[in-house]
Amino acid sequence: MKRAGLRAGVTLLASLVAAASPHAAFAASADRPPPNILLLMAEDMSPRVGAFGDAVASTPNLDKLASEGVVYRNTFTTSGVCAPSRAAHILGRHQIATGTQHMRTTRSPYGTYRAVPPPQAKAYPELLRAAGYYTYTDTKLDYQFSGTFANSGPFTLWSDEGADTHWRKRPDGSPFFGFVSFMVTHESGVFRPLGSWPHGVLHFAMQVLRAWQAPSLEPARTVMPDDVRVPPYYPDTPTVRADMARHYNNIGIMDRQVGEILGQLAEDGLLDSTIVIWTTDHGDGLARAKRELFDSGIHVPMIIHWPPAYRPQGVEPGTVDDRLISFVDLAPTILALAGVKTPADLPGINFASAQTREYVYAARDRIDEVPDRQRAVRDKRYKYLRSWHPSQPGGHALAFRDNADMVLEMQRLYREGRLNAAQRQWFEAPGEERLFDTSGDPFELDNLVRDPAHAETLQRMRGALDAWLAVTPDYSEEPEANMVARFQPHGETPVTPAPSVSFQGGQVVLSASDNASVGYRVDDGAWQVYAAPFVAPTGGRLRAKAVRYGWEESEVVEWTVPEAENADAPVPAG
Repeated sequence: MKRAGLRAGVTLLASLVAAASPHAAFAASADRPPPNILLLMAEDMSPRVGAFGDAVASTPNLDKLASEGVVYRNTFTTSGVCAPSRAAHILGRHQIATGTQHMRTTRSPYGTYRAVPPPQAKAYPELLRAAGYYTYTDTKLDYQFSGTFANSGPFTLWSDEGADTHWRKRPDGSPFFGFVSFMVTHESGVFRPLGSWPHGVLHFAMQVLRAWQAPSLEPARTVMPDDVRVPPYYPDTPTVRADMARHYNNIGIMDRQVGEILGQLAEDGLLDSTIVIWTTDHGDGLARAKRELFDSGIHVPMIIHWPPAYRPQGVEPGTVDDRLISFVDLAPTILALAGVKTPADLPGINFASAQTREYVYAARDRIDEVPDRQRAVRDKRYKYLRSWHPSQPGGHALAFRDNADMVLEMQRLYREGRLNAAQRQWFEAPGEERLFDTSGDPFELDNLVRDPAHAETLQRMRGALDAWLAVTPDYSEEPEANMVARFQPHGETPVTPAPSVSFQGGQVVLSASDNASVGYRVDDGAWQVYAAPFVAPTGGRLRAKAVRYGWEESEVVEWTVPEAENADAPVPAG
């Protein structure tokens, strides 16, 4: 398709879909085409940003973005750890409902596997791409039905993926959706350079990658150990302060990286046509934060730059939005902003509209070598957690996490009986139920389950979790070993059957079994995602392949496009 035709097709499709969808925030038009959307996601970081009230943070670029955009103060991920959180985000579905809940599929005690989400579950970048968006991401995937890094997942999600992707590579006139991750804030950046054997080699490689991603950048202001504020669940020691300061300084480098990207948008004259969303994939990469369902693990910052032409009604720059937002809300919101129809079975809301939610939900399952199962529900004030392993403390030994000096020190101080009651809690059995008042107890230290004054709240929050679980499939109802056996019959990853083709009325019609996604190319053109019948030149060489998420992609099949009068007789390519 020629570039002008692509631009016109995108505008027309978006206009029709926006008009038909009750969730659409905007209707594209010739005067206002679909917006560009840029999602910037830091790793392993709680709201340690000046605009969120953290006076220690050195984040001038994010603070400026917030002053010109909107701060979303009550945003929560569905998991406190990266792969399950990223799977829920990209699919717009809670990870427990798609088999992506265990951290991670490559570290399963039952062998490496890839999750196989339900066939109707499609990643929202694929839906954007099918609607005409140029979609790109960098080196980080980590969806559980993919590997961790680029070019290991379904080929249908991204027009381009890898280390050198950029909106500048899109065809002229195409709207773009970009997803950029910032590894510099990753937990491994707090570890000593070599960590412990055998994980030290991996940590060193990750730190080299971080350094490569952020060459010669320094935070605008260096945070010193004496500057940090130590929460009551940590002992106030030089080791703890040093690790926290290192985390803050990595955040400062990330802030510089964000500033560079925003500067490029300005240079290219795209700030008025690009919605910029900045957030993080879960909470701090520190002890009692990452991997946990405390707010320190799932409460994240989010800032959105709204260009005037795409600003939702009632939204003003420099304001704060206190609505509860879940990461499963990102998919329906972004699709609505693009004018692309939202699948009816997505559980999230379009927060670019006036929609609100009463609760957010989160889950924790196996973490690396340690089995677990916890579920949580939170409203604006209270958090309720339920554990299927009530005797297992959060501070158990864990090979990857235990390379942090502060974790090792806390473990030693606990064994020596030198931690106070608040600091010991992470190393003690949590019990089956916990209830926290996050307003009066923001560090979630006072369990109110047995407090008669909160009996009514306890019943309400129990009921809210039960109601969610009643309508949300939970793959952890079966042992992981059984789930893996279903995903990989006889220990082998299934191969997606090849797509089929028919030529009807001069148009190409592609189809695949198992609701697999289909891609195609004509002659030497770029691969496209198949969304609807299309016209191809007579005599052209048509190639197609299919992939079901979590399966191997099919073989590439080829045909020669026939004359219209021979439409029912496609010719296999030689």
